[in-house]
Amino acid sequence: MIVNNDVKQITAAAASHSPLQLRAVDLNLLTVFDAVMQERNITRAARMLKMSQPAVSNAVSRLKVVFDDELFVRYGRGIMPTPRAVQLFSAVRQALQLVQNELPGADFDPASSDRVFNLCICSPLDNRLTSPIFNYVNRIAPNITMIFKSCLNKTTEHQLRYQSLDFIIGYEEFPQPDFSSIPLFRDEMVLVHNASHPRLKGPLRESDIFREAHAVVSLERYASFSLPWYDTAEKQAAIAYQGMALTSALNIVSQTELVAIAPRWLAESCASNLPIKILPLPMKLNSRTCYLSWYAPAGHNKGHQWMKEVVHSVCGR
Repeated sequence: MIVNNDVKQITAAAASHSPLQLRAVDLNLLTVFDAVMQERNITRAARMLKMSQPAVSNAVSRLKVVFDDELFVRYGRGIMPTPRAVQLFSAVRQALQLVQNELPGADFDPASSDRVFNLCICSPLDNRLTSPIFNYVNRIAPNITMIFKSCLNKTTEHQLRYQSLDFIIGYEEFPQPDFSSIPLFRDEMVLVHNASHPRLKGPLRESDIFREAHAVVSLERYASFSLPWYDTAEKQAAIAYQGMALTSALNIVSQTELVAIAPRWLAESCASNLPIKILPLPMKLNSRTCYLSWYAPAGHNKGHQWMKEVVHSVCGR
């Protein structure tokens, strides 16, 4: 803990704008900062750290002096970080992880680990990838828990930063500098129609496709699979059905004269049970890359590195 003289030294340095020496700072404060940033609540952060609430509140007060910023402001029943706190979080998380990796016992053994990993495999890729990833991990690391979900939302980046979500597998790439992405594979896209459709017989042009009525994944859904093909009012006018899942759209297509754009692997899988046919997609956007994405500082964790390699290996097959 920092003694009174240390607090006075920090306060004096802040007041005079003189450089603050690292030896004057209790580095345990950084673990408190990390916990409070994750929980956005002093009580929950104290529970996570196995500290008393007054001790965490005191540490936050000292952090405000160290960084010459409020860092957290009250928001409802919790707290919100200031822009300065958000700016600091990535660097602090990365530094803590680098130190953690060098401590004795920091090696990751998947065979004995009971870690929980949270993955978002975006629809429709969840149909293809959830089972092989789950089964592979369950076979080689039976004590590890895998939790999956299949849709993105506006809080996804927040979930990655604060590690309530470890990885995203999807067709969207995260361009921000504090996120990392690697390509896993490239999916061919095709046009799907009812096997007895009266007009779709031969080679098509893009204009032919948009004269038909379309079934899509709802364009109102965050990061909708279908949105890239319906980016103008003219194209959106062709939409006759919007559903929450591409499999539902293909089922509707099999019973109507509607058409849908889908990955070839999904269309071929459905073709074994549904009366549908597949045509090449005569558009510039006739394929999409699947990416694995994560919050870059989390990538220094050895368990995180192991899971990244697992996903890359399974999806590569």
